[in-house]
Amino acid sequence: MGNLLFLFLRLLKFFRRTGLKIRGKTEADIHAERVISGKAWEEFCDNLKSAGASLMYPGAPRDAFSQAEGLRYLSRLTRGGLEAFVEYCDPAFPVLRRMAHETVKLGADNPDNYYFNAQISGKYNYRICGKRNSVHYIGFFTQNGNYGTTGGLAPCGTLEHFNLKLEDDGSFEIILSETPTGKNWLKTEPQTTMVMVRQTFLNRFTETPAEVTIENLDGRKAPEPLTPTMIDEGLKTASMFVAGASIMFAKWANGFQRHTNQLPLFSPEISNAAGGDNNIIYYHSHWKLEDHESLVIRVKPPDCDSWNFQLNNYWMESLDYRYFTISINKASAHYEPDGSVIVTVAHKDPGKPNWINTCGHHNGTMLWRWYRLAEGVVAVEPGCRVEIT
Repeated sequence: MGNLLFLFLRLLKFFRRTGLKIRGKTEADIHAERVISGKAWEEFCDNLKSAGASLMYPGAPRDAFSQAEGLRYLSRLTRGGLEAFVEYCDPAFPVLRRMAHETVKLGADNPDNYYFNAQISGKYNYRICGKRNSVHYIGFFTQNGNYGTTGGLAPCGTLEHFNLKLEDDGSFEIILSETPTGKNWLKTEPQTTMVMVRQTFLNRFTETPAEVTIENLDGRKAPEPLTPTMIDEGLKTASMFVAGASIMFAKWANGFQRHTNQLPLFSPEISNAAGGDNNIIYYHSHWKLEDHESLVIRVKPPDCDSWNFQLNNYWMESLDYRYFTISINKASAHYEPDGSVIVTVAHKDPGKPNWINTCGHHNGTMLWRWYRLAEGVVAVEPGCRVEIT
């Protein structure tokens, strides 16, 4: 399906280029005209304005507190989009950077993760160099498309740490190309647009994240001057990212309300299209609690590499894990004698282990993950019930 989409898009571009040629113009001419006329900026602003519809999407909370968080959310997406697609947009000189972090959040960003992204192009080959250090897990992924396009992010290549060949000092080198090359290879395709490095901590306070850098292998030493094409396309992609991501996750949050205070399995196909890891099983949902209520989650974790649970606001931003305990994982949890885990989501400390703080929220979204189940092991849906406190 993804290949058909990209074929269709290439056909559209072909007919567009043919039409421009007949008129004696190039794509660069059109971009230059849009920049000079102000059309590029106008459309950027119009797309940002349209992103506001996500705050009014059916099911979204309309109270002032939630709407204020929603406006901050859109401003954060705008900042992240501009950095990714305008400031660091040149695939000839990519930079691995944290697009989602403590103050730019989207799509139930994982407090136990460091996400590094770089804009790349399938027409180049790249090298990632780094040092493994002590982080529990590291994986490298190439993606086709982006949040702002039809089809979202489609998986391309994958290289995880258990297949990563290290030197004696813990360093490594990975080649990104269409054909297998070198000790460590990460697949790209002509439509590849992004490389993601996902690092997962069991204890983010004691583990050291991997060091990673990326370089283009075509030999150039300095970037070309900024072009009207780069700024026009960058502004367009950034604004489409803000509008596309916000409305997509608004739809998700609305759908989660069909099973409020429960944690059913989320569609792997949908999560993969949004950049999820196909080795992780996701249980997305919506939660809602009155002042006198708590949500008690009980499950016996299956044999897996790791697991975690997190609480988010309605806009699918993780709550502020810098100052509050809003998530729990395999290493930090307290276990019952039978190996099960009881997690309590409550407004105030109930005096029990595994308390998750709502941070002044009365509703939002939530997510449970099983990471890389052992062979032959079946995923388990966490059991949930609302209790009076």
